[in-house]
Amino acid sequence: MVIYSASSYVLLGVANLIIMSACMDYCDTIESCHGHDDTMSDRQHYIHAFNFNKSVEKHLHDLDHFKLSCKKLLEAFPLDQVDGIFVRSVKNCIFSESDPTPLKGPLRLVAVSKEVIEGMLDLDVAVSQSEDFLQYFSGGKLFPGSSPLTHRYGGHQFGYWAGQLGDGRAHLLGEYTSRKGERWELQLKGSGKTPYSRSGDGRAVVRSSVREFLCSEAMHFLGVPTSRAASLIVSEEAVWRDQFYNGKVKKERGAVVLRLATSWFRIGSLEVLAKAEELDLLRKLLDFVIQEHFPSIDSNDPGKYLIFYSRVVNETAHLIAQWMSIGFAHGVCNTDNFSLLSITIDYGPFGFMEAYNPNFVPNTSDEEERYSIGAQANVGLFNLEKLLEALTPVLTIEQRQGAGLILKGYPHIYQMRFHKLFKAKLDLLGEDEEEDEYLIAFLLKLMEDTGADFTMTFRQLSEASMQQLHNMSNLQVMWALQNLASHKMYPEWVSMYLHRLKRQGGDSDEDRQHRMKRINPRYVLRNWMAESAIRKAEGNDFSEVKLLQRTLAQPYLTQDAAEEAGYAAQPPWWAQGLNVSCSS
Repeated sequence: MVIYSASSYVLLGVANLIIMSACMDYCDTIESCHGHDDTMSDRQHYIHAFNFNKSVEKHLHDLDHFKLSCKKLLEAFPLDQVDGIFVRSVKNCIFSESDPTPLKGPLRLVAVSKEVIEGMLDLDVAVSQSEDFLQYFSGGKLFPGSSPLTHRYGGHQFGYWAGQLGDGRAHLLGEYTSRKGERWELQLKGSGKTPYSRSGDGRAVVRSSVREFLCSEAMHFLGVPTSRAASLIVSEEAVWRDQFYNGKVKKERGAVVLRLATSWFRIGSLEVLAKAEELDLLRKLLDFVIQEHFPSIDSNDPGKYLIFYSRVVNETAHLIAQWMSIGFAHGVCNTDNFSLLSITIDYGPFGFMEAYNPNFVPNTSDEEERYSIGAQANVGLFNLEKLLEALTPVLTIEQRQGAGLILKGYPHIYQMRFHKLFKAKLDLLGEDEEEDEYLIAFLLKLMEDTGADFTMTFRQLSEASMQQLHNMSNLQVMWALQNLASHKMYPEWVSMYLHRLKRQGGDSDEDRQHRMKRINPRYVLRNWMAESAIRKAEGNDFSEVKLLQRTLAQPYLTQDAAEEAGYAAQPPWWAQGLNVSCSS
């Protein structure tokens, strides 16, 4: 099944390009299963980076009293019966026990998320200055109650079954339950070899760790479901990498990111069990995920696996539509990188699209352009097909048929969500659906033809008055709109757009600008910005990492330091040839 053609409207998914099915009742059912707030401006984390509840109890200052537990997972599943961290084929388990390997050499904390440390882990951020913090959060010392685990999973990589994969350089330290009752699984990335390391060394390097830390936090403040990053610690340990797989191996430094998620289970977690025909364990894992993370599903319902599947289909469509609304390309949309909880995980060769191009590919390792930004919706469909294949052994014949209909509803859900997000980006109020679809598609076509910058085109549409939009001679400083206005069809589009806005009535142009600026970011983590910070970091200057962290925590607010750094300006000339690979 293919959702979209390779036309200029790949990102849009307008009705006449989408495969519509005879399963609208299923689609409506799925939509109602798990409610969504489509009013993006209402999300509280858009307002301020560190807006904490002042009534919370004092934060913990002593890490020796910070409690983690793997008890729930250890009681739920059988463990790998083979001891040791040597690479092997693992059977009949979900996890292997495996301790992190401490980083060598002096350690240095170079980035920390105050919001995560204090708001999610109940720690005083001052503890980050301690030696204990360096040891606990780099894998050199284990928290009380921690029994580190590494997860066995498989996956389809670039369209082909890759067999057993698993946590090759990540260790699950345990689950923390916050004072708010929220549960977070803490995981170290870059913490050493595991039974799943294959030919790898279990380490992560500074450049990839900087990117993961910054992007996971940036995505959160953009309102996208994501894993979080608590800290970034670097060492002097030598790690050898062939960054672009061209035979040029160079020495880099090892680093560890402490990251959090409500769960790290992914589509590949189920696939590996189905492929191995470990069906009892497949049911156990499904029951566990449903009970822990989908509490509205009755665990005694004989149709619970079908309901679970409908939720994942629905939420995956919503997640990818959100990616598209901010111009985010994941880069490696393999099934082992797709969360069962539909959060963004495993930041590798991602990229935020600059010049609008549906064929934008951030990953130089993706020679076939399988994971271009315009293909992400179709890749989501492929991954959901593989999830259905994994579920098939535990579904009845009738449930398999129902699951097939649910899957056919995915394009409709995606298209509806995409349309709502882009309507909000242009502040198109009301229900003029057909006209709005055309208006959005028309704009994207102009952007593609002119190579207009994705982020700044929408942002500058938010900042310009209606009079300025009509009279482009007053937009000298709005470089993205100037580019867009060079298209011969721009006057026709802007006339349609202004006419649509005027019909809404009810408030002022300033109100429109205010709403749009709360939805369209001024700053995203462009690859050149990350690269600039990484080049300095490799010389032990982490000042730009910290500047980017502060900037991206308030992406909708114009900030003097960010403006001075050129984060909203045209990308520098040297950024045109930047490449990012899977190597990390």
